[in-house]
Amino acid sequence: MTLPKFRAQRGQITNFDADKAQSVCGGALQGHVVAPGDKSISHRAMIFGAMARGTTTVSGLLEGADIMSTAGAMRAFGADIVRAKDGVWSIKGRGDAGFKSPQNPVDCGNAGTGVRLIMGAAAGYPVTARYVGDASLSSRPMGRVTKPLSQMGAKISSDNSNDRLPLTVIGTSNLTPISYAPPIASAQVKSAILLAALNAKGTSSITEAHMTRDHTENMLRAFGAKLEQIPNGDGQIVRLSGPQALSGCHVTVPGDPSSAAFLIVAALISPGSDIVIENVMMNPSRTGLFETLVEMGGHIIAGNFRISGGEVLADLHIKYSALYGVDVPPRRAASMIDEYPVLAVAAAFAHGPTVMDGIGELRVKESDRISATANLLSVIGADVTELKDGLTVTGTGGKTLPGGAVVTTHHDHRIAMSALIAGLRCKAPVAIDDASMIATSFPNFFDLFTGLGAAMTQPTS
Repeated sequence: MTLPKFRAQRGQITNFDADKAQSVCGGALQGHVVAPGDKSISHRAMIFGAMARGTTTVSGLLEGADIMSTAGAMRAFGADIVRAKDGVWSIKGRGDAGFKSPQNPVDCGNAGTGVRLIMGAAAGYPVTARYVGDASLSSRPMGRVTKPLSQMGAKISSDNSNDRLPLTVIGTSNLTPISYAPPIASAQVKSAILLAALNAKGTSSITEAHMTRDHTENMLRAFGAKLEQIPNGDGQIVRLSGPQALSGCHVTVPGDPSSAAFLIVAALISPGSDIVIENVMMNPSRTGLFETLVEMGGHIIAGNFRISGGEVLADLHIKYSALYGVDVPPRRAASMIDEYPVLAVAAAFAHGPTVMDGIGELRVKESDRISATANLLSVIGADVTELKDGLTVTGTGGKTLPGGAVVTTHHDHRIAMSALIAGLRCKAPVAIDDASMIATSFPNFFDLFTGLGAAMTQPTS
């Protein structure tokens, strides 16, 4: 199916403060855009390419701050990484030579996925690396990764008693294989173990009670690795026998469902909106939000399905819709964990209550996203109740909210973007206290939205 193209129509922007990023109700969104490159795939392409024999090329890479932190880390371990003028990245991997010890601390910035996967990859080489990050990353738990890596033979020391950064990891070429069942469903933990297992002697297995995103498994196969995925109830058992070498390949990065989520919700809640988003990854482990929004009555039509780099892509046609509250099954959390803040925004304009429970993992993201989302909605006039492990949001039935507030983002890009999306249905402007971190995952956020007609501004300084 060929989806129609639309002409962009700009909204009217009034009463804006040039010193802050803000948004306000500005009419319909119309247009045809390409989703930004997927953050998870971009991290993995950099890391796998650095480990592999030969050269890996990557097109469509998300060039956000988090990915640049991962690229810098891979350079520190000895990979040769360059960007061509056409935007294609080339990674000359370390291959049989293996990683070398970095001369300086490995600064992972705000990249939680980056640091956890990198620690797993580096643990299988005889190198010593000290990992540091910004204040937000330094507050996030690392024990969930360092515990299994320690059991495999890596030596880990922390500057504190709670397994936060800074951390020093001493790897070894004699890792012991492991059988491990993560206590919390986490693709990052699974991925760290699998990357370490590539250089372990024997078979490692990870038992997941609930399926998590399988980008690592898909990309390992694209780089020539062999592994098994065995269904196990609602989860799976993943087995990989080492040692195995990766071989460089070409990776086309698909569009990020988590970034597309902001475009989708903005169109669903803005009357008259009609947009198409190209190149969105449709991996079932990432589409929980789309399923939920359709259950709420959202017009989301997928077409032009194709496969690239082992991942299914599609173009999404989105129209303004009357939404209705639902109870989101906790089992769906793993497939939409990053999207709950913007789902809560959609729920704020739905008919009736939306209940989001079983999402305690959000309390240890870049911020306490349960509390931050509750605050976001509260200050703009929405009806929200914070639960121990979730939120209940009772919507306006499609009516606008008052707005007229500055939202505290806690240096969290998803809270910042969610607040700006909410402002598109508020009578008075909604501002955020800091827009700088949006570049970590969605560097062209403002350009894309204003091109579609959103009444949105970014700081002038």
